[in-house]
Amino acid sequence: MNREVKLYNQVSNYCSELITKKYSTSFSLGINTLHKSIHKYIYNIYGFVRFADEIVDTFHDLDKKKVLDEFEKDTFQSIKNKFSTNPVLHSFQMVVNKFNIEENHIKAFLDSMRMDLTMKKFSVKEYKNYIYGSAEVVGLMCLKVFCDNEDKYNQLEPYAISLGSAFQKINFLRDIKSDNEERGRVYFPGVDYNTFSITEKIEIEEDIEKDFNHALIGIKKLPSVARSGVYLSYNYYRELLNKIKLLDAEKLKEERIRVSNFKKFIIFLSSYINPL
Repeated sequence: MNREVKLYNQVSNYCSELITKKYSTSFSLGINTLHKSIHKYIYNIYGFVRFADEIVDTFHDLDKKKVLDEFEKDTFQSIKNKFSTNPVLHSFQMVVNKFNIEENHIKAFLDSMRMDLTMKKFSVKEYKNYIYGSAEVVGLMCLKVFCDNEDKYNQLEPYAISLGSAFQKINFLRDIKSDNEERGRVYFPGVDYNTFSITEKIEIEEDIEKDFNHALIGIKKLPSVARSGVYLSYNYYRELLNKIKLLDAEKLKEERIRVSNFKKFIIFLSSYINPL
């Protein structure tokens, strides 16, 4: 590899790293506890999914469907060519090609982003499909990086799916106010925002607990390069769920639950001192 190509790759990687650090302090903290050798690959995955999400939820004056279609076309073209003039896509294709990330996972993710363009209510099947594409396959992309062989990946795949599902459902709960007020959207099947009850909230929380309990089994089996970082993210989202549980349904519709920087530090310290 000549110097110019190496420099272009480094700059592209840096762009995705910068995106991650600017958009998500908690995710960046989790990456820092992964082995340094895989940092750039997880940054590159996050940069890709973050920009796709921004197309859907941020730029309201654009023809979002057209932009997302172009983004998808450019994504698969970059994977085929092993190059893109878009540094985010260039950094992403390097991960996809290096770790043989399945293109159907990428397609499933973009399909979920496309669902956000038009859908306001979700059936049980649509809800499951959305979670699979928006969160579970992102976890599977990261799992490809974490595992050094296909057998290990196959063994841990079900647990990664459960963890991604738990994370996304917690995001749905903490964003239920903004999703409804800003986008007219409620992800939970059969839930009416105006009559959202404590019973419905508890049912969702119990479903998340099942996902978490299953996911923890797999976290303990992760390769050492990833175990601490994933466990930290697990503990962070556990804290979010604990805070959500303390609120009644009406209170949850009044504020977005956050974890303070001090509490994040405590979670980081606890995860480091008491590893799996």
